Amino acid sequence: MHVHSTGPARRPRPEAPTPDRAARQAGVRGQNLSLALRHVLESERPQSRADIATATGLSRATVSGLVDELIAADLLVELEPPAAVRAGRPAVPLAAARGTVAGIGMEINVDYLGVRALDLGGRVLTERVELGDFRDSDPVAVLDRLAGIAGRVVAHLSADGIRVAGTALALPGLVDRITGPLRVAPNLGWRDVDVIGILAAHPVLAGLLPRLANEAKLAARAEADARGHDGERPSFVYISGEVGIGAAIVLDGEIFPGRHGWSGEIGHSVVDAFASPPSRPAGGRAVWRQREGISTLEDLAGQDALMRGAGLDPTEPLESLLRAARAGEAEALGSLRRAGAALGVAVANVVSVVDVGLVVLGGTFGQVFPYVREAVEQQLERCVIFAPWSPIEVSEARAREYPAMTGGALVALRTVVADPATWAGAAPVAQA
Repeated sequence: MHVHSTGPARRPRPEAPTPDRAARQAGVRGQNLSLALRHVLESERPQSRADIATATGLSRATVSGLVDELIAADLLVELEPPAAVRAGRPAVPLAAARGTVAGIGMEINVDYLGVRALDLGGRVLTERVELGDFRDSDPVAVLDRLAGIAGRVVAHLSADGIRVAGTALALPGLVDRITGPLRVAPNLGWRDVDVIGILAAHPVLAGLLPRLANEAKLAARAEADARGHDGERPSFVYISGEVGIGAAIVLDGEIFPGRHGWSGEIGHSVVDAFASPPSRPAGGRAVWRQREGISTLEDLAGQDALMRGAGLDPTEPLESLLRAARAGEAEALGSLRRAGAALGVAVANVVSVVDVGLVVLGGTFGQVFPYVREAVEQQLERCVIFAPWSPIEVSEARAREYPAMTGGALVALRTVVADPATWAGAAPVAQA
């Protein structure tokens, strides 16, 4: 069918902007800001505007506008360009801004409290660690003490004009995802503690309430960051050895939390059981395990077990065990070898289920790594069905001292990377 025009053709009228369209444009801008910032932060070498455009597929004009916003927001800085090797204007390299925005990671462990602040480049801006014995402690007293430490860290950052992106708190126990409560921390003697409610009473943390997570998961977050370069997303099982033993499963660079956030409680896995299970008598779980000949990984390879197996007082520092091992003392070496074998059996079960090729030993196990590695590898080779075709690598953790505090700070900084538009202010909408 032909339609005959009776007059000049009308030109299409531009679509009037609507709140919904503006929201979509702002959403695109926010995503592109995040993409550009993340590309710079995750790259091993400084990136130029041209590098970002090539990697992301955004136009150079768009990238230039995004980078200008990120610089104005004190999230990125321009570095001195390298000496020109050919004609033309050299590309200006970009890097994370130093000391402008901080994430704060906090930790409560059996023998210390700590707070660490990192900037976007992963540099430690300030930290405080206080040693103590927090077994069977009063949760309110310990959390108040931690809040006091955090308050001093926040005051230090504020005095330097550093904005705080947020906080995260590592706890050695079962934590309901995101906000808690802490269900149980056996080595602290805590059960069903409203951590957020207690911290909210502190004037400094009332406006900076932390995300809560298990210590091993935040340590694994730091380890994934240490192993991820140029967009690489590593997969591994992370084992955190302290008085208790925790674990985390990292798949493609992300922590697998489980339905409640309770995955990774490897310390409570049964490694040795040689009695039939009658009805459970009174006396508590540990007494019942002992009566029934049941040993968990923590019973056999936790830090207290390592020390006792070497004939040392568990309250002594781990350095006492290391000193004995370096001197070749048979009791110390035997304790470490037995712990390594038990650890290998427990980890073999995890590896067989999740099918990863790397096991990372951190915390106490990172410090005693040379003395437990061989025993762990032997058990993995012996117990993992696919080991003959795909050997499992055992590696020492790269995220060093207090990795859970580092992981907590990184989690807090993720909010900046995910939504840099909030920090960039009301800037013009960048067109893709």
